[in-house]
Amino acid sequence: MSALQAAQAALAAEHAAVYGYGVVGGRVAEDRRAEATAAYQAHRARRDALRRTVRDLGGTPAAAAAAYELPFRVADPAGAVRLAAVLEDRVAGVYSDLVRAADGPLRTEAAAALREAAVRAVRWRGSDVTFPGLAERV
Repeated sequence: MSALQAAQAALAAEHAAVYGYGVVGGRVAEDRRAEATAAYQAHRARRDALRRTVRDLGGTPAAAAAAYELPFRVADPAGAVRLAAVLEDRVAGVYSDLVRAADGPLRTEAAAALREAAVRAVRWRGSDVTFPGLAERV
């Protein structure tokens, strides 16, 4: 996978995360709403940075879809928390790919984004995973 392909995949994941956090924010309990808002803003900032990165790599940034299919129905605060953790896991996965594909400052930024997503996932889930961003290879 090239750095451009990995950056496009990360951009697509950030588009989906921004959409997903709109759902999270609408369902999460009041005591976690500030956390959801902060995550939403962080994903918007990463999305905007990735648009610039894709252009810098010679590509045309992928546009956001009008809507995204959620992995499950989110009907209550517990579902919102679960969705937030899934969103962060997915974002961590694509940043892991970008870390492998990139070098220099882009790799450093991708590693920082991976770390941030992993930390947010732990906060939402209440537990960690051994290697965040790395899917188990069969």
